Amino acid sequence: MGGTVTSSVTQLDDQEGQDGPSGGALYRQVAADLREAITTGAYGEAGRLPAEGALAERYGVSRGTVRQALAVLRADGLVTSRRGTRRVVLGNARVQSFSELLSFTHWARALGEEPGGRLESLVRRPADAAEREQLRLEPGAEVYVTLRLRTLSGTAVMVERTVYPPHVGVLVAKLPPDVVSHTEHLREHGILFTDADHTIDVVAANAEDAKLLGCRRGAPLLRERRRTTDPTGRPVEWSQDRYLPGTVSFSVHNSMVTSALSRHARTSDD
Repeated sequence: MGGTVTSSVTQLDDQEGQDGPSGGALYRQVAADLREAITTGAYGEAGRLPAEGALAERYGVSRGTVRQALAVLRADGLVTSRRGTRRVVLGNARVQSFSELLSFTHWARALGEEPGGRLESLVRRPADAAEREQLRLEPGAEVYVTLRLRTLSGTAVMVERTVYPPHVGVLVAKLPPDVVSHTEHLREHGILFTDADHTIDVVAANAEDAKLLGCRRGAPLLRERRRTTDPTGRPVEWSQDRYLPGTVSFSVHNSMVTSALSRHARTSDD
C-alpha cells in the first residue's frame, strides 16, 4: 500500500530533480500516500506521524515538499496544525474537509465526480463599496472578477462569481481559461486559504444565471456566499456560488468541541 506509492514518488523525484518542476505534483503524491495510511489506521488514532526529516528521507524529497503535503492533511482535518511538534493524527473517519468545502474541484473529486467548468468572463475594474469592505481595500482600489459555469460530470450545477483583490487577481488573470481549479493553482503560488465565513440563502435567478444554468429567470437558486482569508487574516477572495435546486445541500453539525459545515451532492432519491 504505502510502499508502492512511496517508491513511485522517489522515482519521479530522481528523474525530474529535487522538488524542481515536479515539486507541485510531488507534494500531492506524498499527501495521498500519507492520507491512505491514516485512513486505513496505520498510525492509529491520536498517533504521531514521523518527523519532517524522516518523511523527507522516506520519500526522497525536501522538507519543503513534506510541509506542503502536511498542510494538505491539515486542511483535510486529518492531522493537527501545531508547529514545533510532530503531527498528531486526529482520526481516520471520513469527514468533509475545509479544502473540500472551499474548492468545488476538490469536493467533486472526493465524491468520485469529474469537476469541470467554463470561464465566461474575467474583468478588472474599480471595486464597489461592498467589495472594498469585504476585501478590506482602499478607495480607488481595483479588483478582478470572474464568472464561471461549474459542472459535475458534464452537468451544469452552479454559477460561480468570485471577486479577487489585486495581489490574487493578477495571478488568476494569468491562468488558462480552461483551468479546472483556481484554488489549487493559487496555493502553488503561495496564496493560502485558511479561514472562511459562509452565508447560505436562496435568491432568484437573474438573466445571466438562467442562460448559463438553463433555468427560468426568477427560479430559486441556493446561494453560498464566502469570504476567505489567509493565515494573517488578509482576505483573498469574496465569492458567491449559485446552485440549481436539487443539486447540492448543506448541513451543519454542532457539538461542545466543534462545529462543521458540509456540502453534499443531491440525488433524485434524497
